[in-house]
Amino acid sequence: MKALLLSGGMDSIAVAYWKRPEIAITINYGQKAAEAEIAAAAQVATELNLRHEILKIDCTSIGSGDMAGTDPLERAPVPEWWPFRNQLLVTFAAARGMSLGVTEIMTGSVASDKSHADGRPEFYHALDRLVALQEGEIKVSAPALSMSTAELVRIAKVPRSLLAWSHSCHTGNLACGGCRGCLKHYEVTKDLYDDAY
Repeated sequence: MKALLLSGGMDSIAVAYWKRPEIAITINYGQKAAEAEIAAAAQVATELNLRHEILKIDCTSIGSGDMAGTDPLERAPVPEWWPFRNQLLVTFAAARGMSLGVTEIMTGSVASDKSHADGRPEFYHALDRLVALQEGEIKVSAPALSMSTAELVRIAKVPRSLLAWSHSCHTGNLACGGCRGCLKHYEVTKDLYDDAY
């Protein structure tokens, strides 16, 4: 049984439509946009008839940057960097997945996520091996890791009406228009439809 970390962003929504996992897992780990992300993910899960699991695990004390509403740490490669975020989220999803019979955890990571160490192919290969060593032997995959977001949306053939539910802002529940998430959303929408906003 496959599960997807469904953040409610463009990438994870496209993977959900493309790969049709049985379960979508959304995690409120203390990020500023949690409420909007959960609402977007819930709508997509409903439309795709996916079981939707929502976990709340407060990691605000270790957050950093735009997603935490704080100044980024000195070692942050980008303003929205949250230390070890993908590793944390996959670990939480796999832990919940154990009781659900999950055999694979998918993420929506795409090629542009390589600006983060935990968005690179070598990270996912190592994480897959690590999680598989533990009870349950759960597989970890990032099926869109070699694609841009626009390429993913085109390959997945996700309808614009479903993608419209996405929330990409890193700073809050209303799009700020200036963070890297909002700018990516604008650029991808323009690339896909040539009439962004």
